[in-house]
Amino acid sequence: MKYDVIIVGAGPAGIFSALELSRKTDLNILILDKGPDIDNRKCPASRGMGCKNCQPCALLSGWGGAGAFSDGKLTLSTDVGGWLKEYVSKKTLQELINYVDSIYLEFGASENVYGTNLGEIEDIERKASLAGLKLIHQKIRHMGTEKCAETLRKMREYLKDKVDVKMKTEVEGLIVKNGVVEGVQTVEKERFFAKYVIVAPGRSGAEWLKMEAQALGLKTLNNPVDVGIRVEVLASIMEELTNVLYEPKFIYYSKFFDDQVRTFCVAPYGEVITESYNGILTVNGQSYAERKTRNTNFAILVSTSFTEPFREPIAYGKYLARLSNLLSGGVIIQRFGDFEAGRRSTPERIARSSVEPTLKNATPGDLSFVLPYRYLTDIKEMLYALDKIAPGICSKDTLLYGVEVKFYSSRLQLTNCLETKIKNLFTIGDGAGITRGLIQASASGVIAAKEIMRREQK
Repeated sequence: MKYDVIIVGAGPAGIFSALELSRKTDLNILILDKGPDIDNRKCPASRGMGCKNCQPCALLSGWGGAGAFSDGKLTLSTDVGGWLKEYVSKKTLQELINYVDSIYLEFGASENVYGTNLGEIEDIERKASLAGLKLIHQKIRHMGTEKCAETLRKMREYLKDKVDVKMKTEVEGLIVKNGVVEGVQTVEKERFFAKYVIVAPGRSGAEWLKMEAQALGLKTLNNPVDVGIRVEVLASIMEELTNVLYEPKFIYYSKFFDDQVRTFCVAPYGEVITESYNGILTVNGQSYAERKTRNTNFAILVSTSFTEPFREPIAYGKYLARLSNLLSGGVIIQRFGDFEAGRRSTPERIARSSVEPTLKNATPGDLSFVLPYRYLTDIKEMLYALDKIAPGICSKDTLLYGVEVKFYSSRLQLTNCLETKIKNLFTIGDGAGITRGLIQASASGVIAAKEIMRREQK
């Protein structure tokens, strides 16, 4: 069947392309996604049954993408959440962020914004500086996991009569002829044709996009590899930070290796969860607007930029996660006291910890058997620095889960409108390696849609 636009991937990037095009044009649009519709996305782990390695992972694939069951944080700053500043000006990006934010509000996002009290922020920034940390200024609109899913559900309802949607339909490859995209082919060998194709594969589709790009002769650029752990502490330890900032985002440059280390995805009063990438388990965290735990969790990620001849950052991240799975049967948990002493944690020491693990099926073990010495050193330095502004983070009972990996490590060479060297083929969102968060992913969808509208108006 022939369409004007095919969108591969129903995450925030693809959804916002569809919203923009359906509202402002009469183009025929098709959305394809390998996962289920949002009301059919059921994760066994979130219902206390442990990860069953569903294929595809219900937390990552389906309507809403990984964003549907994320913490629902909308970062209203140009300084975090991706690399779109490399494609549009800072002023244009801020305008896009404000525009995307207004659409989230239209569909029911919370009006509560954190990070607006400048006096308290300056005090935190001063303490961070003394600890060798850089605080990233950002305003955050927090929806919570359930509110985020509800907002994306409303977008699905809005689009149901305006675009064609085929869920549980996995795209195998792109159809290209003489340097121009013509459509897509599914794993069932069904073909769909269109003048324009927008590829928004999400983090779970990052490796597929890289392989497809290689098959088409498109050059990919390596992003830094983000590998680390998830830290769980009593919520009271971080309340002074989370009450003001919600997600305090700090950057640290390690003394020994001079690596960039950062906090990521803080989940106040949240829980640690697992994600499955083609059967490989990693950790993540989420918070709910209505349901709270006694704990707060956050990731510490080490960014490494590899040079030639290494060109497999995604494979490297998967290797480390697979090693953790091999040693533990899933995810490793370790007390900071044991981590510091160089010994493995035992079920008995975990049980008597003052921090009760929210991920019940993690296996006590030793992260030093998984992560390279360089990463362990960086992470330990970062924890000591954070303890200076939030005393108690380095308590012996603090829990460390491993590993956490972010798979957005390759991106194609793109024009300023996010078009590849293949005419009318656009790649957007986290899976394309140009964003890493809800807001910039959504904004990238708008950029591609606007360019298509501009061409159609000629």
